[in-house]
Amino acid sequence: MNMDRKEILGEVGRVVVKVGTSSITMGGDTVSSEFMDSVAEQVRKLRDGGKEVLIVTSGAIGIGLKAMNAKPKPKEIPVRQAAASVGQSILMQKWNDSFQKQGIVVAQILITLNDYSDRETILNLNNTIDSLLSYNVVPIFNENDAICVKEIGPMFGDNDTLSAVIASRADADLLVILSDVDGLYTKNPSLHEDAAFIPTVTELTPEILEMAGDTMSSTGTGGMRTKLKAAAICKDAGCRMIIALSTEKDVLLRAATGEDIGTVFVSDTHISKKKRWMKAAHSMGTVVIDDGAMKALTEHRSLLPVGVKEVTGQFSKGDVIDIVCKGEIVAKATPNYSSEEISRIRGMHSDRIRDVLGKCPYNDVALSENIALM
Repeated sequence: MNMDRKEILGEVGRVVVKVGTSSITMGGDTVSSEFMDSVAEQVRKLRDGGKEVLIVTSGAIGIGLKAMNAKPKPKEIPVRQAAASVGQSILMQKWNDSFQKQGIVVAQILITLNDYSDRETILNLNNTIDSLLSYNVVPIFNENDAICVKEIGPMFGDNDTLSAVIASRADADLLVILSDVDGLYTKNPSLHEDAAFIPTVTELTPEILEMAGDTMSSTGTGGMRTKLKAAAICKDAGCRMIIALSTEKDVLLRAATGEDIGTVFVSDTHISKKKRWMKAAHSMGTVVIDDGAMKALTEHRSLLPVGVKEVTGQFSKGDVIDIVCKGEIVAKATPNYSSEEISRIRGMHSDRIRDVLGKCPYNDVALSENIALM
């Protein structure tokens, strides 16, 4: 589809930049100061043009492993955690050195999915971001890999997803993912000569999603699949996204100012920040619903106890939960009742809630404004 890039982007005031491990090391096993200096200079030029910039950085584990001279086996989680804590300080020192040359102060923000899933914590994060930007500080985010692995608790799992969540949370106008690929192709271009480049994506169709392959990088955790997941998060937020090749000269500056570079993902939808938060947050439990309740949800109506078939997990009122129908997660919600209370009133009409619970502050298990369809 042929669309004018400047028209697609519109007015870009706030930009989130995701920098992958392979970009920071330029394919090697040590930090490329030249690349980081280039990013810092481009950020300074964007700021001179009136834009605010936030960065999501990868690379801590790879840098830490090199510094420790460690080569762990894939399941040696403690070694990777240790490497993350070593590498993170080195990584931030390198970013600080590069930005200092441009007269820019940077801030480190380490985050986990548990942090993000806590409503009060994420509201405080918003305040921190706004305060840093008001003082012309560039926030640099990374997942807190030193304490966050699947064996311990929920994780974002890759910085493509994290960058999209940050872009959504910060109400960014544009997410630029700097990568070792120059955009989306119909097939893997390194394996198929007939792979065609796709400059613009207006809708994440099943055909588009099927084009995603796994990562080919030995150091990164992302691939095209995680980038398309990021595009879906951005679409909900009304945020455009560009995937571009990190080795292109002035790639960030050119992408953010509307040059035809990389693949741009158009966004023409926008849901509330609270619903965006729910969709990305870690769920504390599950409510299984019937077809009638599913129909009500698609019509943007509330979830009533009569439509609830089963409850799993332990959660409190206001926690984020999955709503499941026919084995699929169809929505996320913050319920009006706890798991124990919903278990007691499931399948019943609302006029029986008071008889069963001794109180009836709500006729609904979850209000429509607290339900986000997936």
